Formats: sequence, C-alpha cells, structure tokens
Amino acid sequence: MLSYPLALCYRQILNVISKDGLQELIEQHPQAEDALLAWFKTARFSQWNSLMDVRSDFPSADLVGVILIFDILKNQRRLITVASWRSQRIYIKALLTHKEYDRKGWMRWL
Repeated sequence: MLSYPLALCYRQILNVISKDGLQELIEQHPQAEDALLAWFKTARFSQWNSLMDVRSDFPSADLVGVILIFDILKNQRRLITVASWRSQRIYIKALLTHKEYDRKGWMRWL
C-alpha cells in the first residue's frame, strides 16, 4: 500500500496525481509493482522542469506534447503520464503494453 501523498523535490513539491491511480495500476498489473514503486520513489524526490531533467533519472523517457512516457518493467510496459512543469504535477493516466500503446489511444490526452 502506498503511503506517499506527495512527491517532494528541492524548492517545490512535485505532486504525483493520483496515488489512488497508481495503486489501481498496481492492482491491475501486479507484476509491475516493484517497478512502479521505484518510479514513484524517484519521481517524488525529483525537480523536473523539462524532459532533460526527467532523462537524468529515466534516460528512455519521451515527451509528446504534455504526455510524458516512461518505460516500466524493463520496457515491457509504458507508463503514460501528463506533465505540468509549471505546477510541478504529474498525472498518472495509464500503464500500457506495447500493443496497447501502439493503438495510440493515449494520444487523447494531448
């Protein structure tokens, strides 16, 4: 069970929204629990203001518009998030297989 409501970073607070959403992903994809929790622990202490900042922690991260995409579980899943650099928030949207990702349904959040 997650117990971290906010992701803390230097000078600002990086909100990972929502903790409940992350817990739901873990329930749907239990094999990805360790990888998702590791991502969350890194994100909550990060100060990301650009893709370059994110890539210092996650070199394979990609940005498409406001959609910030992370490879999870040794590139078996894609964590789809929406990044708001100004408000220092990351909204967790979905955890997808490559087949699901390739359907491009995640692009509706652009």
